[in-house]
Amino acid sequence: VQLQASGGGLVQPGGSLRLSCAASGQTREMTAIAWFRQAPGKERIFISCISDSDGRAFYEDSVKGRFTISQNNAKTTTYLQMNSLKPEDTAVYFCAAAYYCSNLTRIYRSWGQGTLVTVSS
Repeated sequence: VQLQASGGGLVQPGGSLRLSCAASGQTREMTAIAWFRQAPGKERIFISCISDSDGRAFYEDSVKGRFTISQNNAKTTTYLQMNSLKPEDTAVYFCAAAYYCSNLTRIYRSWGQGTLVTVSS
């Protein structure tokens, strides 16, 4: 499966952005799509995952209540709605596909190219 992330940009603290991850190719093989982020000089960390086999969603603690993951009806695009953004949310955001949701990067077989989110006044 090939993934294309988009939707990043510059936003003020407290603002919102919606990221998109478009999947193409063998989309039926990997039914879990996750978002990770990587800040400058830091490791890539798990943010959220959705399993389209049962609709379950998972979130990292620091984004619970602020970020929402969802998919379109065809399960070809996964969104990350980010509200109440903080400067510490600044990072490159990546989407990734796997057979099941996990917070481990090594589980994910396909990665998008990343989209930069900058939260600054």
